[in-house]
Amino acid sequence: RMSRHAQQLRDHDINPCVAETDASTKCMDDNNYNKDMCTAYFLKYKSCRKFWYDIMMQRRRNGVKPEMPSAEERKKMLESMG
Repeated sequence: RMSRHAQQLRDHDINPCVAETDASTKCMDDNNYNKDMCTAYFLKYKSCRKFWYDIMMQRRRNGVKPEMPSAEERKKMLESMG
């Protein structure tokens, strides 16, 4: 059984970067944990985290709840940005 924290990390409504996390992990597995081979995946993950963190802080400042948009909301936001 997964810990509550582990479940939250897998929850697409809480963690907007599940796909990036999985891609990084898979890259590390596929490349015998050679980090140099996975730099692009790490950068994608990092920019994903920064992007959604900035959105969350903006929503917090504006008093919008929930602070992290749901997975469905995020999908619509990204589509509207092209």
